[in-house]
Amino acid sequence: MGITLYHFNNSVCSQKVRLVLVEKGLEWDEQVVDLFTLEQYEPEYIKLNPKGVVPTVVHDGRAVIESTLICEYLDDVFPDPPLKPTDPAECAAMRVWTKAVDEGIHEGVTAISFSAMFRERMKGMSDEQRARRYRNIGDPARRDRDRAVFEHGVDSPHVFNAIAAYEALFGKLEKVLADGRAWLMGDIYSLAEIGIAPYAARLEYLELLTVWVEHRPAVAAWWERIKARPGYRMGLSDLLTEAEIEPMNRFGGAIRQRMAERRQEYFEDFLAAG
Repeated sequence: MGITLYHFNNSVCSQKVRLVLVEKGLEWDEQVVDLFTLEQYEPEYIKLNPKGVVPTVVHDGRAVIESTLICEYLDDVFPDPPLKPTDPAECAAMRVWTKAVDEGIHEGVTAISFSAMFRERMKGMSDEQRARRYRNIGDPARRDRDRAVFEHGVDSPHVFNAIAAYEALFGKLEKVLADGRAWLMGDIYSLAEIGIAPYAARLEYLELLTVWVEHRPAVAAWWERIKARPGYRMGLSDLLTEAEIEPMNRFGGAIRQRMAERRQEYFEDFLAAG
């Protein structure tokens, strides 16, 4: 029955899974789930993914959800080329990176993206349309985050938390990569890179990546190596349209200065004493 990928083109989680599929040289059928028209909440899709999020992979008739778990599943079922170290301790170390994405970076990029782009979309909605959007989320924490970011934009505490999460990630990346290694796990391009790549790409398309990377040469070089991979282009960058890229550039660029200021506030509030 093969692989069917339910995804949305500019979803970071969908991009993560596509990067694995491409690196593995796998073929798949696609079903686009339009997040802007709330197709993720349609009853038929909810049967596959009760959380109402993308992506979902259906392989041989069985649905697999949660992008990090899908990536691990694909690497287990299709082991060549491997995207995990063979040593159990090294594999656990790799999962620290993917866990960091799930525990802070994903929430962070959602808040940043919302403050830059989706907030502007929602400004054009009626009060009833916005209320429907919040109701459809089905998750009180997500609803509260979206409301706060809609009301306060970059000055929302959720965006401040996102800045802190990215600062911690990029600081750790610079420290680990400073020894000259090509990839986080040494010689192997792994799920650690694939897990982080869409979140770095989103910042770059929002013209915000340099806020964190311009003084981190090891991270900058590592990021260029990722972008040079054919799999990155085939699974992510080549698939984005100008209609998707232009608003990211425009709206993200508009908040860049304030993001840099808020990052400086984070240093002053939390790191200066150290």
